[in-house]
Amino acid sequence: MFYINRSKIVKHESNTCHVQEHVNGRYMSRPREFDETEVLEAAIDCFWERGYEATSIRALAKKMGLTGASLYNAFGDKRTLYRRALNHYIETSFADRVRRLEGKLPPLQAISAFFAEIIQRSLDDKQRRGCMLVNSALEVAPHDPEFRKIITEVLEHIEAFFRRCVQAGQRDGTITATQTATDLGRMLLGVHIGLRVIARTRPQRALLEGMVRPTLALLDSRVGGTT
Repeated sequence: MFYINRSKIVKHESNTCHVQEHVNGRYMSRPREFDETEVLEAAIDCFWERGYEATSIRALAKKMGLTGASLYNAFGDKRTLYRRALNHYIETSFADRVRRLEGKLPPLQAISAFFAEIIQRSLDDKQRRGCMLVNSALEVAPHDPEFRKIITEVLEHIEAFFRRCVQAGQRDGTITATQTATDLGRMLLGVHIGLRVIARTRPQRALLEGMVRPTLALLDSRVGGTT
């Protein structure tokens, strides 16, 4: 719980929360006049398009449809809002993708589907915004220990997803065992980040699929090596 301008935010459920305002010596509760998820996604769009440093509170408030005071009361300062936006982005992109793929598809197919989604998202990104996580790793993480920790943990989770898929594929014989699951997981993480970076300047299907195709062939025990 935190306090800003003599108001405080109280716990909410199902995206419906109350703001307690200090009136006549007491905190009075009133419902928020906006959907938290919608305005948070608007903040993501703003940060994603401009980057953290170039995004002003005025631009955020306009994009979110809030006044500056309402934004501060509901989400705190710009840094706090950015952390909330980044966490929401992570949960609705990477975390959601891993939940949908892991254990639902054979290991090699899960890895292939992960990259197929990344490629399609990159091609659909007409503004060439790239990946908010990777953008944050380049812009914010080098100078901010807290964000560096957040981004490092997410990248470790992505690497762990790849490693688990490789381990499962090595157990069932579909993925080569000529390299360790640890090394292959790290290689796949590097390919993922490389895709996201290069797609900002060259969002071409042939190029992006050409980066992934030999990677999958290297993993395939029928092509890349013996089990």
